Amino acid sequence: MSVNITSVLNETRRFEPPAGFVAAAAISAAERDRLAAWAEKDPEGFWAHHAESLHWFKKWDAVFDGSNPPFFKWFVGGTTNVSYNCLDRHLAGPHRNKAAIIWEGEPGDTRTLTYQQLHYQVCKFANGLKQLGVAKGDRVTIYMPMTPEAVIAMLACARIGAVHSVIFGGFSAEAVADRNNDAGAKLVITSDIGWRRGNAVHLKQNVDEALKKSPTVKNCVVFQRARNTSVHMHPGRDVWWHDLMSDVSADCPAEELDSEHPLFILYTSGSTGKPKGVLHTTGGYLLGAALTHKWVFDIKDEDVYWCTADVGWITGHTYIAYGPLANAATVMMYEGAPNHPREDRFWEIIEKYRVTILYTAPTAIRAFIKWGDQHPKGRDLSSLRLLGSVGEPINPEAWMWYHEVIGGGRCPIVDTWWQTETGSIMISPLPGAMFTKPGSATKPLPGIAAVVVDKEGNPVPANQGGFLVVKRPWPSMMRTIYGDDERFKATYWSNYPGIYFTADGARQDDDGYIWVMGRVDDVLNVSGHRLSTMEVESALVNHPKVAEAAVVGRPDEIKGEGICCFVTLKQGVPASDGLKDELKKHVTKEIGALARPDDVRFTDALPKTRSGKIMRRLLRDIAAGREGKGDTTTLEDYSILAKLREQDEG
Repeated sequence: MSVNITSVLNETRRFEPPAGFVAAAAISAAERDRLAAWAEKDPEGFWAHHAESLHWFKKWDAVFDGSNPPFFKWFVGGTTNVSYNCLDRHLAGPHRNKAAIIWEGEPGDTRTLTYQQLHYQVCKFANGLKQLGVAKGDRVTIYMPMTPEAVIAMLACARIGAVHSVIFGGFSAEAVADRNNDAGAKLVITSDIGWRRGNAVHLKQNVDEALKKSPTVKNCVVFQRARNTSVHMHPGRDVWWHDLMSDVSADCPAEELDSEHPLFILYTSGSTGKPKGVLHTTGGYLLGAALTHKWVFDIKDEDVYWCTADVGWITGHTYIAYGPLANAATVMMYEGAPNHPREDRFWEIIEKYRVTILYTAPTAIRAFIKWGDQHPKGRDLSSLRLLGSVGEPINPEAWMWYHEVIGGGRCPIVDTWWQTETGSIMISPLPGAMFTKPGSATKPLPGIAAVVVDKEGNPVPANQGGFLVVKRPWPSMMRTIYGDDERFKATYWSNYPGIYFTADGARQDDDGYIWVMGRVDDVLNVSGHRLSTMEVESALVNHPKVAEAAVVGRPDEIKGEGICCFVTLKQGVPASDGLKDELKKHVTKEIGALARPDDVRFTDALPKTRSGKIMRRLLRDIAAGREGKGDTTTLEDYSILAKLREQDEG
C-alpha cells in the first residue's frame, strides 16, 4: 500500500424508501439505530441475543474467544447443525408444506420442493454418503449444475458433518483437480451435464479427467440431468445418484456439531499462484447468513426470493442455500443463462413466478442495459418489491436504470458489500430504515465495525479515499485459509495489527455513507494521484452510448501510469474515432483533466470471471502489451481475451 486514494466521483442524488414499504418494514430507522448502538456498546451480548434465534442442541459456554488472534472462535462449546436449522425446525409448524425451492431449468423443465420434500431428499442422500464411507470431517467436492440436487448435496454434507467444497460447474478439469487435491477430497458429486446457453456442459467428462490427478478421491456420485446422454461410469468408483437413493432410509438424524466445526471450503482466485481455500465454520457462519438475509431483504413469509448467483460462489452459499432456508423462505432457482433463448429470460421468470425480491450483480445489470429496455418493458414486473445488488461496486447510472426500469421507481435497492471471506453481508442499507444513494452501499450493518482508514490506520476525513477495514471480529468471518494459516495471517491481518484488511479502497461521505471504490489493486497512479478505476468507469457508463467499461493503467514515462479504457457500446451504436474523442471529453467533464483517458478501445465483451467480475489484471497486461501470467481458471470465455490480443497486435 502506498498513499491514500483520491476520490473523484461526485454523486448527490438520494432516494427515500416508499412510505408503504417503510410502514411494513421489519426494521425501522429507530430500530436500526438501537441495534447499532447496542452492538457497539456490548458486541458479545448483541451477538448472543441474535444467536438465540437458531436451534442449538447445546448452548455455548462462551460467546467469543479472542485468545489466539486472528484465529477467533464464536459460541464456544455450543453444538448445532446447519441442515437441522434449514430443514427440521420448520417441519413442526406451517412451513412444512411451504415451497422451499422453486426451480426452472434452462430448457424449461420445472420442479418445486416443499420443506418436507427437501428434508426427505437431504436425509436420503446423507445416508447415501454414509453408505459410501463419508464421515464427519471428510471433504466432499460438489461440481454440479444449478439444480436442486446441488443444494441437497450441500445440506446432506452439513447434516453428517462432512465439509463441502463447491466448485462452479464451468471450471476446467485442471481447476477441479487442483481443488480436490488441496482439500484432500474423498468423494466428488457431479452430474452428467448441465445446460448453458442451449449447450450441454459435460461435467462428468471434466470430472473423469480431474480424477486422473486426484488420488484422494474414492467415489463419484453422478446425477442424471439428461436421460439421453451417455457417460462413462468407472466400475467400483462411480455410482448414479438415483441408484444411491433407491435403497437408503429417509431417517437420518442431524449430527450435533461443535459451533466451530468446519462447514465448507470455498476456493477464491488469487491474482497469482494457487487459489485460496476460504474455510467457514458452522455456528457463526449460519448466524451471519440467516440474520443478514432476514434484515437486508426484509423477508416476509409470502416472498418469492430470487438470488441469481450460482451455488458455486459465496453468494449462492449464503443467499440461495443457507440464509434463505434458515429463514423458511421460498427460493427461486434458475439453471441457465439470462439470455437464453431470449434476452428477456429473467423478466419472463419474474412474471411467471411473481418474484418479489431480485438479488443480482452489476455485471448482469449492465448486460441488461446493453440488450435494451424493450425486454423488461415487455414483461409484467409489478410483483417486485425489493431489488439487490452484489459482487462489485455498482455504477450510479446502472443503479438508476435498475431503479427505474426494473423497479419502476417503487422498489428500494439494497446495494450490498461483502466478500467470500466475510461470509455474509457487511455493508448495506436496511431498506425500510434508510435513504439510499446510487453507488453507495450506505452504512455497516449493526454489529459490523467497518471503517475507512489511511495507510497508518488512522480514520480519514469525509470524502477522502482510504482503505476499508473491519476493526472487530464478527461471527461469520472466515477462520483460515485451508491448510495455510500463515497465508491467512499475511493476506488479511498483516497490514493493520488486529484489524481485518479487506483490500478494498473506499471513502465515507458527510452522511457517513461508505462508497466502495474497488480493489486496492485496481487503482491508477496518475502523476502521483491514486485514482479508483471504478470512479472512471462510472463516468464512462454515465455516457448514453456506453453499456459497460473497464479501466486499467498502463506504463507511462511521464505520468507513471496512463489511463486505458475498454468500452462496450450499447446495441446499435457504431464505434468510431469520433466517439473515442467524445468519451475522453466526457470523462474530463465528469471528473476533471486528471482523469482524461489516454486510450479508449472498443470491444464487444470484457474478460470476466464466471461470477461476473471483470478481470482487470488481464486487461492491464493487454494495455501494457505484455504476456499475462497468474491464475486464469476462473475466466469465463477465453475467446474474448484472444480477440483483445488480436486487436492489440493489429
